[in-house]
Amino acid sequence: MGFRERWIRSFSGKQRGEGLTKEAYVALFIHGCFQVGASMSALFLNLYLWRLTEDLWINGVFNVILYGVTPFAFAVGGYIAKKRDRMDTYRLGIVLIALFFLAVIFAKELVVTYYPCFALFYGLALGLYWVGYLVLMYDVNEERNRARYLAVNMIVFNSAGLIGPALSGYVIRMFEGLQGYIVTFAIACFMFAAGFLFSTKIRKIDEGHRTYYLKFSMLLMKRDRIWLRSLFSFFFLGLFQGIMLFLPNILLYQAVGREDWVGLLTVFFSLLTILTGFAISRRKDRSNVPAELLVSCASVFGASCLLLAQISIWTVIVYMIVFSLFNPLTINTLTSYYYRRMDFLPLKGHFRIESVVLREFFLNAGRVLSILSLITFASEPGSPILPIVLVATSILQFGMVLLVRHENKNAREPQTASGRGTYISR
Repeated sequence: MGFRERWIRSFSGKQRGEGLTKEAYVALFIHGCFQVGASMSALFLNLYLWRLTEDLWINGVFNVILYGVTPFAFAVGGYIAKKRDRMDTYRLGIVLIALFFLAVIFAKELVVTYYPCFALFYGLALGLYWVGYLVLMYDVNEERNRARYLAVNMIVFNSAGLIGPALSGYVIRMFEGLQGYIVTFAIACFMFAAGFLFSTKIRKIDEGHRTYYLKFSMLLMKRDRIWLRSLFSFFFLGLFQGIMLFLPNILLYQAVGREDWVGLLTVFFSLLTILTGFAISRRKDRSNVPAELLVSCASVFGASCLLLAQISIWTVIVYMIVFSLFNPLTINTLTSYYYRRMDFLPLKGHFRIESVVLREFFLNAGRVLSILSLITFASEPGSPILPIVLVATSILQFGMVLLVRHENKNAREPQTASGRGTYISR
């Protein structure tokens, strides 16, 4: 066997019994199609609003509404997924996202006038998409290959993100004024359509239990305090993630003044994230969750302190380099940990949709709170309070380290409601 074959087998995980199923690869492919379109459109959506208004407040309020409505969209999507199938929710989300960007194309400058309505619609569409995909992520893998799947998903996600920003940045520079943004959104709609088409390759799951158990959430939180703490860890993740979802691109644009350079820099940052994803996919021991989170949080906190001295192109780039290298470790570690905690819940597989919905409530509560803090205390990109808000939210990330627990590799089997250790059939 040659080096190329050995490398492919090692990366795929087949040598260690961690290979992915056909449906897992299909899920990765359709999510890649989605991400190409999303990275082309969503990356420059905030810049589009900024170019029209040059008002960080409007960008902030847009994102507050967006992430405020998303958890409720998750609840609705969870209900649809439970009563029908998670693929119905997933495809509906893709269609609504495509319709959203078509509406942006036709509305043009009127997006600013009706931006609260656009934020509500976008939040609904994203909520439906992500509840479908997060449940799908749980369904197409098992404990033995879950961390590998999440790492490969991160690689696919960011590889698609390499294409989107570079292409959209090039397209925007080809046209005068805001016309390039419109063409970018049109191409994104085509990629969403491709994702919808290939999503039909994923089979539906014929579940006997169609009851929506969300009303029992408080009871389960009282019974399983470890799971409850894992939910709060996503709240702390959201406190930092809310700001980082839209602010870096605006800071980069302020520094370089060109959308194509923002796109190229985003490509570079995505390459770094892919390297991290590849490194994570190669690791065997993933049990020390607190240590991994401590390393990633400390690294990002140290980089954010550079912004206290000065916000310049170089400090922003250095900060984004560190963030791109270590933030994927945070997300992969925390998501893998949460999915493992889901395996231990009563009702187990029959509570997976509700678990994803609750995770989103905690995550987006943190996002909304952080964005509100940003636009309240640092409403201008040049505000001296801005780096303080960034550093403060990066400090709060250490709360995740305190909430998760070290996992014993020889821990007991996940418990079903009847007490027997078994995994949900796929």
